[in-house]
Formats: sequence, C-alpha cells, structure tokens
Amino acid sequence: MLVFHTNSKPQSPSRILNFSILSGLVCIIYLVVSFVLVPNTKYIHFSASLQNLSSPTSLEHIVFGIASNENSWLKRKEYVRLWWRPHIMRGCVFLEKMPPNKTIYHDDITSLPPICISNDTSSFRYTYRGGLRSAIRVARVVVETVSLNHSNVRWYVFGDDDTIFFPENLVKTLSKYDDGLWYYIGTNSESFMQNKFFSYDMAFGGAGFAISYPLAKILAKIFDSCIQRYPHLYGSDGRIHACLTELGVSLTNEPGFHQMDIRGNMFGLLAAHPIKPLVSLHHIDATDAIFPKMTKEMALEHLFEAAKVDSLRILQQTICYDRWFSWTISVSWGYVVQVIGHHVFLRDALRKQESYLPWKRSGLSIFYDHDTAEFHPDPCRRPVVFFFDRLISSSSTTTDDDRRITSFYKMMTSENCTYDMASPRKLKEIRVHSKKLELDIKQLQAPRRQCCDVLKSSDAGVMEVNIRECGNEELIYMHDP
Repeated sequence: MLVFHTNSKPQSPSRILNFSILSGLVCIIYLVVSFVLVPNTKYIHFSASLQNLSSPTSLEHIVFGIASNENSWLKRKEYVRLWWRPHIMRGCVFLEKMPPNKTIYHDDITSLPPICISNDTSSFRYTYRGGLRSAIRVARVVVETVSLNHSNVRWYVFGDDDTIFFPENLVKTLSKYDDGLWYYIGTNSESFMQNKFFSYDMAFGGAGFAISYPLAKILAKIFDSCIQRYPHLYGSDGRIHACLTELGVSLTNEPGFHQMDIRGNMFGLLAAHPIKPLVSLHHIDATDAIFPKMTKEMALEHLFEAAKVDSLRILQQTICYDRWFSWTISVSWGYVVQVIGHHVFLRDALRKQESYLPWKRSGLSIFYDHDTAEFHPDPCRRPVVFFFDRLISSSSTTTDDDRRITSFYKMMTSENCTYDMASPRKLKEIRVHSKKLELDIKQLQAPRRQCCDVLKSSDAGVMEVNIRECGNEELIYMHDP
C-alpha cells in the first residue's frame, strides 16, 4: 500500500477560498479567449448546434422532391399550385424530360417549383411483370433531391404531383421530432389489401413522407447500390422502404398523411379525421369533389380558405350534444357539421362512414384498416350535413393568440325528406365559434380532442356551437336535460 506524506502546513480556509476563486477566473478567461480568438471548429459546431436547437422548424428548413412526368404535369400542376409557397419553399418537380415550351407559362415560373430533369435509369433492372419501370426514376428522386445541395436543411419531403400538402401542418408535425436523428415519417394505406401486399411498415409515396437530413444523406450514398437488389419490386416507395430497412430504420407512422386508396366520395374519411394535423391528401383524380356543386379544384380552394385562417384546426372533429332535442352534433371544422337526430355514443360518432368505394373491388380489397360505420343508402336516414360556407375572423389584440373565428355551414344538397319540428332538418345554418388553434410540442405529442357546447341562438333556424378546450376531468357524453 502506498502512503503519501507531506511536511507542509495546513492551509487556512481563506487562502483555499482565494485560490479557488483565482483558479475559476483563469478558467473563464481561457474559455473566452478560446471561443473568441481561436477558430476551433469544435466550438463552431457546438455553437451552430445550440442555434439549431433554439430555432423552430419552418418551411425554410424543408426541401421538397415532387415526382411527376411530362404528361401528368400539364394537368396536375394546378394541384401543386394550391399549396406551393413561392420564394419560401425549396425543391423540384422531377420529370423525365422537359415539356414543350408552349406549355410553360410565366405564372408557372413564379408560382410553381422549378422543373428538374431526372437522370437516366436505363442501367437499372426492372422485372416486375406489368409494372412501370418509371418506378426506378421516381425512387431516385430521393437521391437527386439531396444532390441539389441546399443549405440549412432539416427535412426532405417527397410526394407525387397529385399530393396536396398543407404546409403549416407539415411543419408542425415535423417539429415534434429531433431532425438530428434518423427519421422516416409517413403513413400506410387505408386499404387492408394494399398494406398486406406492400407493407405496413412502408410510407406510401402518394401520401407523402419525410426523411430527416442526416438519414437522407446516408440513404443517397447507398441508394443506387441498394436498389440493384430489388428489381422485382413494383413501385418507387417499395424501393425506398427496402433501402431504409437495410439501414435498420423503420417507419414512424403519422396519420395526418393520407394515401387515400379509395374511390368516389371521400366524405366519410374527411369528416372523421384523427386528432392530428391534416398534412396531405392524395388520389384527387380518383375521388369526387369534396364539396357539392364544385369542381375538384374549386372544392380544394374552398377548403384552403379555411386552412389559411386556422390550419391546425382544419378537419378536426369535435362532438357535442344538444340536450333539449337529444341531438348529436359532429363538427369537422372547415368542412362539415353533421347533426344526428338522436343520441349517439362518442365512440360510434367517431367512426368513418363508408361513403367511398374500395380502391379495388374484389376479394379482401373491400376491407379497410380503420373503424367504419354504415353510410345509409337512404339519404333521409343519414345525418343532416351542413357544408362549410364561409368564415369571419376577428382579433381584439395585435397578435393571433386571441383571434376569434366564426365559421358558417349550410346545406348544399336537398333530399326532399319529410320531417317534423323536432328534426334537425329544420335548421338552415350552423355557426361555429372557435379560437385559433395553437398547439405546442407537448400538445402535438399527446393530443386531446376539444369539447363544444350548443349555445342559445336568437335567430330562427340557426344553431350556434362554441368549441373550447375540455376541462381536466371533463367527459364528452350526453348529459341529462
């Protein structure tokens, strides 16, 4: 055993304290000089990291890669024009070749993303019988978007030319995640058979998906060598999924992305949206206009009128009950209000009505991967539906925090149903009062449905509803009159 001896006298407490203070000052001076005078890259990266943590994610941190082709772009560019934000968003629309000059207008240059021409993919094998080898070109949009070498990127977001993004909600959704980690974020299909055939762990490309910056950089490096092993796969999203799987990364499912593998009337899906921000819609060409008596484009523009005022609240479903008439009211904000002429338990009111048709009409394709309810063939036995008409917004302060919004909903269809004075069909208009929805990271990570109350209205034929936050222990159910 070693024993250390010292002949020095014990130090007084005051001398020890002075020495400690002096040592601390020397350390502080050294650190200041090191940060200010010495160009040490470790400190530079550390400083940049702190800045990144303090800066919230915005559209300027996202780069988009949009897959299209010469023929479809001429029509579908109008879908992209709905959501693209010129001078703010970055990215490209990828085509196999440049469209004729006569099809490019000045408005396209100023209101649409730039066109990029995809690289030649003829050297890659494609063996899926009956498929389209353009799936390889579309898959490589990931590589070619990363190779644009934009600066200050946190996320790469990919979609098709008929993917409708809601930009503010996309930003909010991605802001929940640490962009310095490896994330692959999207969703699968509404169709049981589509998921069974392709994969429950694959982000469907039409719904759109996001890849964090560090993961995208690695994926781009190994992608071409990886997809050589998958010539037998059908689509582009399957190849991307396969290579991410080889990197050990699995899908982070976000139900605000929507593949929309359905046909016809998507009313049932939109009216029962999950309590997550609406991020995307797909397959617009295969579905009906979302509002009656409008073209598809006009209907989407109408939805964006509400989204521009309160993007986070768009399609958010709130249920409340009219105790006087025992009615059940379902508000899908910015889209529809449904009034059911009897009491319906909350869990049943949240089911998606099968107003739509399956993507394929055979075998197991008729089944869906969500809770469904009957969409009654007799319109007179369905809930009474009031579609979004207009809104007004006012603020008592200089900020949006206290902005009060009143949205108006009216019947846009007439079924010529017989009814009595206790029927919700006597209503002419529904007015919904709400406050602009602002959610912090914790509320996005652990969302809670909001509550609503039926108010007394002085106008005949008008129902007024107020949406608000629920109390801590408040339950949503039909109270006794």
